[in-house]
Amino acid sequence: MEDNKRTDQISVSNIYNASQIRLDNWNRLKNIIARLYNASQNGRDTEQLKEHANQLLEQLFPIEMFWAFPGRQAFQQLREYLWANDYKKLNQIVRRIVRALMSNSYRRNQVDLGLLQDERNDQLLNEKENDKETDSKKTTRPYFEVLVVDNVSQNQEDLERQSFKEIRRFNDAFTYEPVFVHSFEDALIGILLNHNLQAIVIRYDFQLHSEHGLKILEDKITQLTGRTIDDLESELQAPILAEAIKKLRPELDIYLVTDQSVEEIASLVTNCCRRVFYNQEDYLELHLNILRGVQSRYKTPFFSALKEYSKQPTGVFHAMPISRGKSISKSNWIKDMGDFYGMNTFLAETSATSGGLDSLLDPTGPIKEAQELASRAFGSRHTFFATNGTSTCNKIVVQALAKPNDIVLVDRDCHKSHHYGMVLAGADVVYLDSYPLHQYSMYGAVPLAEIKRRLLELKQAGKLDRVKMLLLTNCTFDGLIYNVAEIMQQCLAIKPDLVFLWDEAWFGFARFGPTYRQRTAMFCAQSLRDKYRSEEYRQQYNEYLDSISNIADDDIEGWVNTPLLPDPDQVRIRVYSTQSTHKTLTSLRQGSMIHIFDQDYSAKVEEPFHEAYMTHTSTSPNYQILASLDIGRRQVELEGFELVQKQVEMATVLRNKVNKHPLLKKYFKVLGVEDMVPSNHRSSSQDYYESSNSWQDIWAAWATDEFVLDATRITLYVAKLGVDGDTFKNKYLMDKFGIQINKTSRNTVLFMTNIGTTRSSVAYLIEVLIQIAEEMEEKLEHTSKAEQLFHEKQVYSLSEDLPPLPDFSCFEKSFKADPTGTTPEGNIRSAFFLAYDDECCEYLGLDEEIDQVLASGRELVSAGFITPYPPGFPILVPGQVVSQDILAFMRKLDVKEIHGYRPELGLRVFKQETLDSFQFKH
Repeated sequence: MEDNKRTDQISVSNIYNASQIRLDNWNRLKNIIARLYNASQNGRDTEQLKEHANQLLEQLFPIEMFWAFPGRQAFQQLREYLWANDYKKLNQIVRRIVRALMSNSYRRNQVDLGLLQDERNDQLLNEKENDKETDSKKTTRPYFEVLVVDNVSQNQEDLERQSFKEIRRFNDAFTYEPVFVHSFEDALIGILLNHNLQAIVIRYDFQLHSEHGLKILEDKITQLTGRTIDDLESELQAPILAEAIKKLRPELDIYLVTDQSVEEIASLVTNCCRRVFYNQEDYLELHLNILRGVQSRYKTPFFSALKEYSKQPTGVFHAMPISRGKSISKSNWIKDMGDFYGMNTFLAETSATSGGLDSLLDPTGPIKEAQELASRAFGSRHTFFATNGTSTCNKIVVQALAKPNDIVLVDRDCHKSHHYGMVLAGADVVYLDSYPLHQYSMYGAVPLAEIKRRLLELKQAGKLDRVKMLLLTNCTFDGLIYNVAEIMQQCLAIKPDLVFLWDEAWFGFARFGPTYRQRTAMFCAQSLRDKYRSEEYRQQYNEYLDSISNIADDDIEGWVNTPLLPDPDQVRIRVYSTQSTHKTLTSLRQGSMIHIFDQDYSAKVEEPFHEAYMTHTSTSPNYQILASLDIGRRQVELEGFELVQKQVEMATVLRNKVNKHPLLKKYFKVLGVEDMVPSNHRSSSQDYYESSNSWQDIWAAWATDEFVLDATRITLYVAKLGVDGDTFKNKYLMDKFGIQINKTSRNTVLFMTNIGTTRSSVAYLIEVLIQIAEEMEEKLEHTSKAEQLFHEKQVYSLSEDLPPLPDFSCFEKSFKADPTGTTPEGNIRSAFFLAYDDECCEYLGLDEEIDQVLASGRELVSAGFITPYPPGFPILVPGQVVSQDILAFMRKLDVKEIHGYRPELGLRVFKQETLDSFQFKH
């Protein structure tokens, strides 16, 4: 089949689910070949089945060329068997391949497919199908593949493959197989398709274009290299390819082989290559470097230290009777605890910081090294572990950076830990309103215009020197993701040393997906730092100064509507990210990290950060949690790319199945981009997660849109069932089917795929939704007219008669340092502690009592945090004026949990005489 026909079989969308498409096509091929063999045995016509088998082979070929198993030669042999009508051998070999791929046994064993046509292999092929692969050396050594980019002939490729095999040693920690590609394009496609790759060897003689016509990355190549592929200078092809690979897959080890001045080339690739070799490299030296590179990611300093400690015979004359399992093994009543958890858990349970272990509060050994490895993995300059969740991480960062009289801009619907952090820090708060999604009873995210407007107002009021930090949630609980680089760039143009705290509690996985990574805090911090140091940016900035010369200093809206650029001589990159590792990656519950990229950390923050860390970190941290953070870091550095790709794939499958199934779409809808992101906040005009769209559409949207939607956050609209989100979660999903979810709104529930989600679990969820829809169909078919009217009323209530979402009202003047000023900052701390005195507060019922008080002209002020679940963030904070919109929202809420509100007493507010006599001062 011609190359251009093959091109039609693989699209950019395949890049993000290539492994599953591959397995599905191999299984289809297995079934077709089995039918073909049976037809030939029974004398039936085989031409149609043979053509179908050939089509599947042609569809597989563009993907198979990027994988070591079964390999290009084996694949070609399958074609020859097909055209030789040797269906018996073909059937047996394909079954072996599929079994090895499905079970991953090729990673553990050297699978002999029996492709040589001699008597020994004929006998091998005649064995029963349940026989294990023979002539294989079983091993527990981890397996990976190495991509070699070189324009070599098939004969040269075979010789090189043999050279790699001959230098392997029995005591190697890992085993690997090479994959050869011949062009720049194929190299980039290969690293996006093949998740087994851990290292890249780039030689100096390779083509630019794919010989298979796979021109599917032209825009991406231009974005990565700054030029079209045809404009690449031949002598710089290898360094440019290395740089492009590092941008797409930063975790991979890259080795460059050059025939030019090795010293000159090495200076060009310092940041992206582990080693540069000259001309024909020593295969043993290359082999050892490849293994050493993978070992540097595989090692787990603290997990390994804890395992070694657990093996040591020790006498415990300290705290923790449970240490070594003594209090359990000696017990007559709690031995079942030991049976359930296993003895290793208790052998590793200790309060010791010596004996090869370390102290989290002052690490000098394996914890310190584990944190440094995590810093490398997540692209930070410093990383700190936490064993009591991201709530504590948020309070640590806020306390380290903010102090009384500072002003902090805060996303109003952020996690409650940030609000309590403001109480601890005593900083003044400017709350930022997100755009509302009234029809789904949820908030979106904070528009850039809102942030700029607040900063410019503070600047005009002469308070910009007090502005310390911007705090935003990325991504939001509902999956909305900011354009992180754009927000930081435009804010730094107004305040060059502004600190950014990005709450990435739900976004830890994003670093390991090429599309997601570009909107993470640490990636954007590094990108902006590199950008502002370049001569190209300095020239761009000078041109920008000319373009803004006609905007008046006090024209706030003019500045809001103009893209701004920071001064490269003044800008400082100061970025913090808090991450709930346990939420999206492998870690025990409460395992979290703080990532820091702050150019002023050593000079301004290190000491206060240390004190804040000491304040909030336990002196008895859980070593199991710390070890799980270490092992979770190893996992994402070695297989994070694969896991995230499959996570996204599972989500897109679920999205499309629900929205296209004829019965499911009658009662459910998975909210898409057009539902979650208003058109004025995006340039993309369609839902890029629709199966009809390609990943080029996703790349384009993620590069430009103000907000994008995380595919793995699946918001299911359930109003058409006539059931609210909370009831659907508890009565239908959990109680009846054992499906666990977290967040709901009045008419939606939120599903999330993660790196542990399987195809089976997605299939089960779809089955459950179909069953619920079928039961609703049956129920409505047999309802009376009165019941039908009641159902329609419920649907109307959940889809049309929704309480409008209130914005933040304002702080009462008593809790403002500048009560007569024009800016909105207020002090939560003063109101929070004033409410400790019961004499200062009173309760008012949400009935006519509170209306009568408001009608009298009195301004009511909340004495505490009022947090309904859902939506799960405070709609009132201490010192905030209670507006009619907020009261209307509270009255229409039908949720069971409203933290801070006691329905039997009413809403707790400050007495008027308290407000009359109190005035906050710093």
